[in-house]
Amino acid sequence: PNPCNSDGIKCIMDQSSYRLLQILSLACLACRLTSSSFKNYGTIIPQSPTVEIGKEFTATCVVYEAAKATADDIYWTSGGVIVPKEQYTKINDSAVNVTIPITRETGKWLLCKKNESPSSLNKSKTIHGIELTKGYPPEKPENLSCMAVQFDRLISSNVTCTWQPGKMDEKISTTFTLFGSNYSTKAQRSSGCIYFGNFPNYMELDIWVDVENNLGKVRSDVLFIIDPNEMVKTNPPLDVNIISEKNFSRTLLVSWKHPIHETVVKLKYNLRFCTVGSGDWTEVPPNDTESSKESFRLQYLKPDMEHVVQVRCMHHTGYGYWSDWSANSTARTPEDKPTSKPDLWRVVIPSQGKSERRVEVICKDPVESNGRIRGYNIKIQDGAWEVVPVNGSELNSRSQERKIIPLYQIPLSDKRRGSIELKAWNSVGESPRASLGIPKLAHEPPPVASLSCFNQDRRLWVEWQPPNVEATGVTEYVLEWVSVSDGTIDWQREPRHNRKAPIKGTLQRFKLYNIAVYPMYSGWTGKPLTTACFLEQGAPLEGPSVKVRRTGKSNAEVEWMEIPLDKRRGFITNYTIFYITGGKEHSIVVSPDTYSYTVEGLASNSKQVVRIMASTVQGSTNGSDLSFNTLMYAPGQMEAIVVSVCIGVLFVIVLTVSLCMYKIDLIKKIWPPVPDPSNSTIANWSPDFPTKAVSPKESVLGDVSVVEVDVFDRKSLCEEDKAGLPLKKDKYMSEEHSSGIGGSSCMSTPRQSVSDSEEGGDSGQTTTSTVQYSSVVASNGYKGQSPCTLPQSPCTLLQTPQCGSSQSQMPSFARSESTQPLLDSEESQEGSGQSHQRNPYFSRSPVASESRDPGDRNQLEMEEQGLASLRFCPLEEGSQQTTPTDEGQSPDEQPGPVPSYMPQLRGHRQPC
Repeated sequence: PNPCNSDGIKCIMDQSSYRLLQILSLACLACRLTSSSFKNYGTIIPQSPTVEIGKEFTATCVVYEAAKATADDIYWTSGGVIVPKEQYTKINDSAVNVTIPITRETGKWLLCKKNESPSSLNKSKTIHGIELTKGYPPEKPENLSCMAVQFDRLISSNVTCTWQPGKMDEKISTTFTLFGSNYSTKAQRSSGCIYFGNFPNYMELDIWVDVENNLGKVRSDVLFIIDPNEMVKTNPPLDVNIISEKNFSRTLLVSWKHPIHETVVKLKYNLRFCTVGSGDWTEVPPNDTESSKESFRLQYLKPDMEHVVQVRCMHHTGYGYWSDWSANSTARTPEDKPTSKPDLWRVVIPSQGKSERRVEVICKDPVESNGRIRGYNIKIQDGAWEVVPVNGSELNSRSQERKIIPLYQIPLSDKRRGSIELKAWNSVGESPRASLGIPKLAHEPPPVASLSCFNQDRRLWVEWQPPNVEATGVTEYVLEWVSVSDGTIDWQREPRHNRKAPIKGTLQRFKLYNIAVYPMYSGWTGKPLTTACFLEQGAPLEGPSVKVRRTGKSNAEVEWMEIPLDKRRGFITNYTIFYITGGKEHSIVVSPDTYSYTVEGLASNSKQVVRIMASTVQGSTNGSDLSFNTLMYAPGQMEAIVVSVCIGVLFVIVLTVSLCMYKIDLIKKIWPPVPDPSNSTIANWSPDFPTKAVSPKESVLGDVSVVEVDVFDRKSLCEEDKAGLPLKKDKYMSEEHSSGIGGSSCMSTPRQSVSDSEEGGDSGQTTTSTVQYSSVVASNGYKGQSPCTLPQSPCTLLQTPQCGSSQSQMPSFARSESTQPLLDSEESQEGSGQSHQRNPYFSRSPVASESRDPGDRNQLEMEEQGLASLRFCPLEEGSQQTTPTDEGQSPDEQPGPVPSYMPQLRGHRQPC
């Protein structure tokens, strides 16, 4: 590299980049130009000064001729801010000075500038500038001290001194110099070392420190040392040893050796001790160890306890420095018999359904057990002493924790009192006797008047008031606490004059404890008063789990379980029910003893979301969300609707039936009764053999099936009419010919087919379709009645041709219209191959049928096709028709009156 220097700036060429070379060259050129401009136009005196904060500083700017300016053209700037003219002082035409106060806010650069344009300060030229270094002058060092440590078996000739320096600015160079008599040396900021060649025994020494920087110089106070042994610090005592003596259970013998010979330095010693693990050191008074002896006996120690001992030493005059403490030395004191009684207590367990109690005797080892407790001697009531051994795993008196030992369980009646005596023993002897009395259940002494607990300094305090009696006789109080979660128990005793006390046992945060205070009456337990407390509360670990017990149309009953005790972490102050309905969240606050609630105002038949939040004094925790749907109808509403509808329908039915029964005559007029063909005697009736009227059968009126029967040709009819018209029943099957009950068929043109059962037809065939029954009735009428004669009507009935005389009477054709199928008896008779006696008017001889010529058959078919539906014509009121008598018949043999409905033949042009 090729350096180029200008005012302490070095520019180094980088051969790896030509571009970087150009940039650095321009920078160096700018540095030279700037430097040359400072030098050519003027200078500031002094150069790069160090100024003291809090004082004023004066600088002078001298202008050269090259600047082409006078002192009147000069102005100053400090940190970019123009210094006011009032702070300028003109010396001559080419020199002007400025005075500025120095503070922490004062700018780093002070510049002298020339104003190029009188109207504007922006057009200016820098004449020269200086950098100000601000700081403080050195402060006086304090607390100067010196020390000479032991090196091997002698005192070192190097004396190390330390002091406390004052304030100083790191930006200002400061020097420290340590002086001692005729010796001096450069020192560090807070310490230094002077080498004397040999330790200066029997010499007086003067030692001090000088501190200097650009702003001044200061000296510390002089340390006058008359005896150099005052600076000596020896090593700790050697070979510290502890001896435990069997017959001295409360003492330990400690021995050691001098670290340096007495001819060099005469020493005195100091001891301290503590039990292992405690950390609380106890020092032996210095007056007890001022001599230079090498042993000491520690007294009043605890028996059967391991102790730690340390020893140190210093110059016997008391001036100088204590040595460091020696390393730890440990030893255990011998055992001794217990000097305090065991802490006896009991747990009373009530029996279910029995008038007795179960008492469990427990205890803690004596505070002054003085050794490992091997067992207990216990005495119940007036019985003998019993030995209860204790395993080493159950109790270790050498540990700091006093464990609870279960000893005995006894049943005790509620009406009896009990007394317990207990003594503990170790390898040396027995402890004093402890006693405990349990009174009768109904005669327990009164409890304390009040009880409360509070937290203070991360400890749980219990406060109580004595029993409300004049002469209580209370000798002490027992504070008992039981963990609700795991049932662990502990207790402590307090003097009778105490009204509050902190619990000394180990309590866990966020755990619930039942705390009870028992007043003790000379060893007899009083009635307890109990309260629940937390050492420290927190927010619950989890929220309540909610479920829906019942849902309604606009409400729902929700219930939740109590948070488990180990996750509650405090007393629940309230529960908050959050529920979302209609897109909005609502909340309800309930008491801490509420575990179910009915939420009202919900939308029907919609989805709802609910959750429960549990709160303590330290925070709240939400449970999980639960979704459910409300009902469309309220409980019982659907049943009410169904019952109402059923009652309404039943009412309508009853009302309709009652109305029908009340208006039966009107109903008969609207729907006239239709005769039942199954009860008709027309099949057995003939003009020659009139039958007696048959009373109709008691049956339900059915539909009337219609069957048509063909009529023989006119010739045969006329001939047979004279001798007794024989008729035969034929079957005509036509669905188009049938009509409803009471309907008219006068306008219909039925297609008929003659089926002759004797001429190869299937006599066993039946039909479920509509068929027509018809019969030929003699002219003398049905049951002695004469057919009605109706006037001409558009519904024209073809008149049957007369045979011979115009006075010849023609047989009448009767037909019944019905949709009822053939009667089973009639179908079975026609369908079976058996022959039976039939009315001659319903049979036709096959010989007569076969003896007809074709012309007669055609004529018969035409006549059959011309047969009209039989109609019934009602009679006028007061009128009575009779059937004309046949020739050769007596009046007694004439048929009776024609019924009100009369079968008519087609051809009689009468109105329908």
